Amino acid sequence: MGLLSNKVERSEIKAGDHIYSWRAIYAYSHHGIYVGGSKVVHFTRKRDASSNIDSFDSSADISSKAPPSVCPTFPDCGFQRPNSGVILSCLDCFLGNGSLYCFQYGVTPSIFLAKVRGGTCSTAESDPPEMVIHRAMYLLQNGFGNYDVFENNCEDFALYCKTGLLTLEELGRGRSGQTSSAIGIPLAAIFSSPLNLLMASPVGVATVTAGMYCAGRYITDIGVRKDVIKVAVEDMAAKLGGTVTAVEESSVSDGDVTVLEGEEQKQR
Repeated sequence: MGLLSNKVERSEIKAGDHIYSWRAIYAYSHHGIYVGGSKVVHFTRKRDASSNIDSFDSSADISSKAPPSVCPTFPDCGFQRPNSGVILSCLDCFLGNGSLYCFQYGVTPSIFLAKVRGGTCSTAESDPPEMVIHRAMYLLQNGFGNYDVFENNCEDFALYCKTGLLTLEELGRGRSGQTSSAIGIPLAAIFSSPLNLLMASPVGVATVTAGMYCAGRYITDIGVRKDVIKVAVEDMAAKLGGTVTAVEESSVSDGDVTVLEGEEQKQR
C-alpha cells in the first residue's frame, strides 16, 4: 500500500478490480473496471458519430494515447455502443504509457485521510467481483449517461460498478474523489481565510486549510455520505434513459468475458 496511491503489478490485479492510471504528470487519473482477460471497461465521452474509428477525447480524464484501429492485443479492443461513453479496451490501451494502480475499498478513516490525494481509495465496501463485472458489462451495453468531468466521470463509473451506490442529488450520480480534491483545495483556502486574522503564523493558516481540506474530502466520500442509495444496474439504465438490449451472447476474443450484443429496442 503506497502512501499516496497503490501501484501494483499486472499479475496482482483480479477480475472485478477498480484500476486507474495517472495522466499528465499526475494531474489527474483515468479509472476503469478490470474484467479479466486483459480487458478493461471504462467511461469517457461518447464516440464521435462523424468518425468511423472509436476515439478518445484528450480533454477528458481519459487515456492520453488513443487505441490503434487494429489492436495488437485483441481485435475487439475499442468496442463501444453508439451514443455511449462506456468502452471496452485492452489493458495496454487503457494504460497507454502510464503505470497501473489499484483503487482500494473498505479502508479505515485514518488510511483514507492519510491518502492526501483523492481518487485512490474509499471507506465504502466493494460488492463481490461477479456483481462488479455484471454492472460494468451491462453498462457497456446500455451506457452511463452523459460524461461530465465534475459530476459523472470515469471514477464515478467505477465507484458505481464496485458499490452500486448513487447519490440522491439531481442526475443521481456521486462525486469522484479526485474531483472532490480539486474543488476542496480552493474551497478550503477560501473558507479558512476569515480565520487568518486569528492566526499569527503561516503554519497556523496552513494547518487550518489542510484540516478543512481533509474534512471536506472525508464527508464527500461515497462510503460516508448519507444521501446515497443502492440502485440495481437495470434500474440505473432506465433512469438514465438508455435502451434495453435483447440479449444475444457473442464471445469477445481472447478471454472469458462475454459482450452481450443484440437488437436494441426503446425502453418503455
